[in-house]
Amino acid sequence: MARVVGVHGVGKQLLGEESLLKDWRPALLDGLRRVGGPALARGDLAMGFYGDLFRPLGQTPAVGDPVYGAADVEDGFEHDLLFAWWQAAAAMDDRAVPPDGDTLARTPRSVQAALRALSRSRFFSGPALRALVFDVRQTRRYLLEPELRQAVRDRVSAAIGDDTRVVVAHSLGSAVAYETLCVLDGHGVRTLVALGSPLGLAWSSTASSPHWPRPVRGRVARAGP
Repeated sequence: MARVVGVHGVGKQLLGEESLLKDWRPALLDGLRRVGGPALARGDLAMGFYGDLFRPLGQTPAVGDPVYGAADVEDGFEHDLLFAWWQAAAAMDDRAVPPDGDTLARTPRSVQAALRALSRSRFFSGPALRALVFDVRQTRRYLLEPELRQAVRDRVSAAIGDDTRVVVAHSLGSAVAYETLCVLDGHGVRTLVALGSPLGLAWSSTASSPHWPRPVRGRVARAGP
């Protein structure tokens, strides 16, 4: 098994282990070389891949497609998210038309108005809006669907072998990796590198997260039931 295991973040449902490693491996090797670290053999880096678990069977969602319409909004959560973004964008960006009282009702017409306003803002223009909604949707599904959550963790657990010593994880993948290490008995991982991670936000909160317990003296905490 690999000495180093990578765990990707959201938005990778159209990729796979090998396509991700094409980017991760050169970056890791360059970093090790800069600091005089050890060289890695071909099999020393593996990817804990779970992106395909978010891809509907028989479908290929075009995440890069800049067209995003009301039909893509699946439930009340996404309606509320779009309107919160709309209000925030209008408050910070004069190119985004602010919502008024009449358009705040969650109707298809108001959703279209929100999408049009966000598409004119600096942050949400182009493909960013569609990609961002899909990313938030994946995170929400991971947190609220126990079977999916377990399947994702099982993928990462399967990539960690007896000789794995370092896990490098990005975004949601850092939370997945931390949860996995919390419940994985007998692993030899000594370092978890978290990049762009939500864990810091969770640990800085006054309320302790039952899913992401704080480390104890730098060591992974043991999760509850």
